[in-house]
Amino acid sequence: MGMNENVSKPLDRLSAALALDMEAVNVLIRDRMASRHAPRIPEVTAHLVEAGGKRLRPMLVLAAARLCGYQGDAHILLAAAVEFIHTATLLHDDVVDESQQRRGRPTANLLWDNKSSVLVGDYLFARSFQLMADTGSMRVMRILANASATIAEGEVLQLTAAQDISTSEDTYIQIVRGKTAALFSAATESGAEVAGAEAAVQQALFDYGDALGIAFQIVDDLLDYGGSAQVIGKNVGDDFRERKLTLPVIKAIAAADANERAFWERTIGKGKQDEGDLETALEILQRRGAPAAARADAIAWANRAKAALQACPDQPLRVILSDLADYVVSRLS
Repeated sequence: MGMNENVSKPLDRLSAALALDMEAVNVLIRDRMASRHAPRIPEVTAHLVEAGGKRLRPMLVLAAARLCGYQGDAHILLAAAVEFIHTATLLHDDVVDESQQRRGRPTANLLWDNKSSVLVGDYLFARSFQLMADTGSMRVMRILANASATIAEGEVLQLTAAQDISTSEDTYIQIVRGKTAALFSAATESGAEVAGAEAAVQQALFDYGDALGIAFQIVDDLLDYGGSAQVIGKNVGDDFRERKLTLPVIKAIAAADANERAFWERTIGKGKQDEGDLETALEILQRRGAPAAARADAIAWANRAKAALQACPDQPLRVILSDLADYVVSRLS
């Protein structure tokens, strides 16, 4: 699996269509991540915010608002709030996972320490709620506050399901809906809300973000077993080493014979991993057709995202968002 040469085009088109808005968002992000009294806050934040991320989530806010004909500037505040929530969760995740690489660079907890990562993450959550309040919309605050709670709930569920090889696909989707899709759907729904879109359009954009986020995470989990460090921004096989029950592994366990199940119980359940175990895991995954089955699921979720857009205004941004769903799964080749 690797990066297809054409997959960046929808993202590039979206970035070009929203260039002026994104410029304003980036200015606001730099302004609000500042701190007069604690210079470590902008240092840690800048390390992650300026690490070359695609800014997909704030772009989803902007795209949803513009798709619904919005002409104001509250969507700029929302986009910055969503990026701060995302950055805060990354800082916290890297502490929980004891990660050492993010977006191809050393993690903040490695360069500074766990305390700094957690506290700066807390600061960014607080900043995000200030930005939400600045929109003056209680409905928008409710959408993003609910998403923040769902993200935390998903992370805790993942923690309790970790290393349990009986974890089901339904539980996996519930975890993914929390840790990834919740912010995608909140981004698109809040953009529609601030634009005053009718309820059916808001629901459609929520459904789009939800399905897009699930497809996105399934693909990320697949890339961990077959991508390159350059594409995924972390070390290949990290999920295996961290004993995460992702979709390809869950599918392989469901089809496992006694020997394979014993392997998964030793390596994932008990964490007793030896040299060559990652290669053995890859062999089992292929033997059981798990990557192909997980890829089919990702495509199905991407198709659901595209179908949801049919209820939205028919304009060029809708086409780009539809192509973006294809982009997400096109990262697999």
